[in-house]
Parts: sequence; structure tokens; C-alpha cells
Amino acid sequence: MKKLNGSQMISEALKHEGVSVVFGYPGGAALNIYDETYKQNYFTHILTRHEQAAVHAADGYARATGKVGVAFVTSGPGFTNAVTGLATAYADSIPLVLISGQVALPLIGTDAFQEIDAVGISRPCVKHNFLVKTVDELPLVLKQAFYIARSGRPGPVHIDIPKDVTAAIGEFKYPDEIKMQTYKPNTKGHPNQIKKACEAIAKSKKPIVYIGGGAVSSNSSDEIRKFISKTKIPAVETLMALGVLRSDDELNLGMVGMHGSYAANMALSEADLIICFGARFDDRVTGKLSEFGKNAKVIHVDIDPSSIGKIVNAEFPIVGDLKNVMIELNNKIDLDPANFASWRDQIKIYENLHPLCFKDSDDVLKPQWVVQNIANIVGDDAIIATDVGQHQMWVAQFYPFNRPRQLLTSGGLGTMGFGLPSAMGAAFGSDKPVIAVSGDGGFLMNVQELMTLSANKKRVINIVLNNNFLGMVRQWQTFFYGGRYSNTDLELQPDFVKVCEGFGGIGFSVETKDEFKKALQTALKSDTVSVIEVKIDRFENVLPMVPAGAAIYNMILE
Repeated sequence: MKKLNGSQMISEALKHEGVSVVFGYPGGAALNIYDETYKQNYFTHILTRHEQAAVHAADGYARATGKVGVAFVTSGPGFTNAVTGLATAYADSIPLVLISGQVALPLIGTDAFQEIDAVGISRPCVKHNFLVKTVDELPLVLKQAFYIARSGRPGPVHIDIPKDVTAAIGEFKYPDEIKMQTYKPNTKGHPNQIKKACEAIAKSKKPIVYIGGGAVSSNSSDEIRKFISKTKIPAVETLMALGVLRSDDELNLGMVGMHGSYAANMALSEADLIICFGARFDDRVTGKLSEFGKNAKVIHVDIDPSSIGKIVNAEFPIVGDLKNVMIELNNKIDLDPANFASWRDQIKIYENLHPLCFKDSDDVLKPQWVVQNIANIVGDDAIIATDVGQHQMWVAQFYPFNRPRQLLTSGGLGTMGFGLPSAMGAAFGSDKPVIAVSGDGGFLMNVQELMTLSANKKRVINIVLNNNFLGMVRQWQTFFYGGRYSNTDLELQPDFVKVCEGFGGIGFSVETKDEFKKALQTALKSDTVSVIEVKIDRFENVLPMVPAGAAIYNMILE
């Protein structure tokens, strides 16, 4: 058994876990960790320009690859800067391990320089956290952290390590397997519950499949597509599930919820059976709870038992890994798809009545047109990251997502500033083209990461839809606050082209369709980071829209 110091143990653990890239930002309490990072050759460390961006990058890496993302930060403000990244990952169930330096053990509780109660702060926004008090416990803690992050319902794990622990010497034996008495995710659905679910599906007249982000994290896309193909039951997807079904699947009604399609919202409202695969009945989907699925029974499949029955009562709860449950469902389901023909016909009427559309213009660029033409130009291979706001919803509505892990977006926390650094993380984990679509507000929140991309010669194309507004907030002010645009007008903006050039990239500012197409084609041929500022219609709204507190069938359509 070899003896290593705490920092060496971290490097060895990352090697055992197959970690090839770490994002981070150094500081005093993390100096021992960074000294070992300099010496080792197991992983590449990417120096971001802000700790929040480091965690978002690790998050984007995890979303794009399915692997556990890893980030390093120092104590005090280094850690507090990272908290938004943790909360973002936690809200969307993203596997991530954050290792933070901490002041030495004798200084904890003395209000030492850059001391903060990191585990106290992270507790509400991580799946689990650790304060490591001895070097001997570090190997087991590291093994447990990765196991917890990736197993069951995935999520971020925080490890806080005092500086003297990272310097102390101890025996290193990394566990081959991990068994935790208090944490044993149930991966196989109960056979009797699966049988009851199959019977309920066969008896239903108006079933709908409701797909959530758990379908992505469990890698269940193929099994769900098989189920849809076999049963011919229409399906809706949450924002986090886009790409689980192909966008051109005739049974895919598109996104459901506050800015979902008319057909998706109406079908979910009128169904007599809601078959939920890996979703959590978020308020952005359910709308007014008392009106949600009033005539429907619910089958809820989820690996997290605390999610089942939390918001909506489930008559047929199934706790288990979604992929395993889907395999069993596909083996046991026995019905005639013709039973649902009239239901599919009814839904087709909804699709034709109010399809997703927009009024194009030759005078000003419409954001929906921009999104559609990103897809036309980059093809089906690209990874698309978004920030949060109107542009996020236009991407969700009008981009044809055809595979899981193609869309990276902050759904649960709604974190502005997520788009650029998450795209950066994806670029370090994939060779596919990476496009980040942002608004002019959110883009500036982590604009410094253009420098990280430039320094590492990574091509990420940033498309900034500039309406000189905090667009989504402005839209709410238009509809519900009498057009009083309090602090949402961003009339004064930087020169986005010069900003990108200042960071070593290339920039474009476009106002016409031809200019946009040429700029994007040029950016795709470049070998560095780029920004394409697209000046769009200032007062374009995201529609449909379900007002806060309304039923999802009560949509603003125009």
C-alpha cells in the first residue's frame, strides 16, 4: 500500500475514475492541490476566468458526455462564486464533483482569511457533501463522491478539503467497489407494478407519454422510442427531454408547459392516462395544479422515490432505473395501437389548429428564423447550448433536436450566464460543433470565458440574439405590468464584435438574413471562438405562453 499526500490522492482518484479534464481556478487554500495538478499527467486542467464558469463548464461537459464533471476551487470567495454552478447542476440532476480547498483544520471556526462554512452553504444545493478531516478518509470520500454523483438520480457532490489535509501523508488504497448502508438506489421496478401499468395502458382511451430529463440521464432514449413505436401513443417532452424523441416523429407533440406547443398542452390536459417517464411535474409544466390532468390517472416511473407523489398523485408508482423499467415495459406491453386512433386524430386537429409558427419579415430578423437557420447550416451533428430567457424558448420551440444530449440548458434553476461556459465544457468533451445561443443580457454575465476558449484554441460559436432588452422579463412586463419596462431596457450595450476580438476571437454583427448565413458559415470554418451579434425584433414575444397560475390549456396564442 503506497503512501501519498492528500493532493496526490486526489490525482490518483481522478485517474481511477477516468477523469480526463478538470475545470477550475486556484487560490491559497487550494495551492497544494494545484501544485500536484502541475506535476501529474493524468488529466488536463482548464483555467477558467471565474469559478462560477468553472462549475458551469464541468456541468456542460457532464451533460454533453454523460460523464461526471469535475471542478476545483479555493476557499471563501472562490467557493461562494461556485455555488450558483452547484445549484444549477442540482436543479437539473447533473453528475458533478466539486473539490474546494479550505483553511487548515486549526483555523476552522476562527474567521480566518478566506474562511467560510462551505459545507453549510452547499448543503441545500448538492446531493451530498463532505468535510474531510483526516487524510486517511480521503480515498473513501473520493470514491463515495463519484458513486453518489453518478448513481440513482444524478447530482452534484461537494468535497471540502482543509489545506493541511491536502499536505498530510497517508496510506492510499482506492476502493474497487462501494457499498453504502444508507444509500442504495433501487434500479429494478417492481414486477407487479409494471404489470399493473401495462394493464392500465391497455385499458386507456386517451393515453399520453410525458418524458422528462431522467430519460436523458438514464440513457433510455432507444427504449422509449421503441415503446412509442410499438404502442403508437402520442408523447410530449419537457425542456430537459428534448431530443429523446426525434423532432420529426409524428407522435412527438413537442415541448410541453408554459411555452409548449398548443397540441402538447391540450393533449396532456385531456388525457385519461399520463405515463410519466423520468419527469418531476415541475410547475412550468403543470400550470395550475388543480386543473392539471383532471381526468387522468398517472403512471410515474422514476429512480427517485421522493419525486413520486410529491406534486401529482400517482396511481401506478414505479421506482427504478428508467432504462431497466422500459425494457420490462416493452417486453410485457400487449395492446392494439388502433385502439388509440381516434385519440391521435383528435390531437392532429390540435396540431393543425395552432401549429408553432411565426410571422417572418424582410425588414428585421426574427429570432425564430435565426434558430431554424442555425439548424439548416450546421446540420444535425451540433451541440446547442443556451443561456436563459426568450432565446432559450425559441431554441426549444424551433430547433429540431433529434438525439439526447444535443441541448444543454439550465431548466430548473434558470441560470443566466450558463450558456457560454456550458458550451465551453461541451467543447472539451466532444469533437462535435458547439453553438451557444444567448441573449444580450445573459451573455455578458460570463463573457470573460471567451478568453478561456481563445487561450485553449477552442471553437465555440456564440450567437447573441440582441434585442436590447432583458427580453423575457420585458415580455412579462408587456403582458402583466402595463408595459412599464422597469430596468429591462438595455439600450447601452458594448460593441460585441470588439469584445470578442479583444479576447482573441472573431466577431460579426448582422442585421440581414444573408449577413447571418455568411457569418455563421465563416465562423464554422474558423479555428477559434467567435461571436455573432444578431440584431432582432425588439418586441418579439415567445408564444404560446401560459400565464403564471393559469391552467396549461389557457394559453396566450397571439
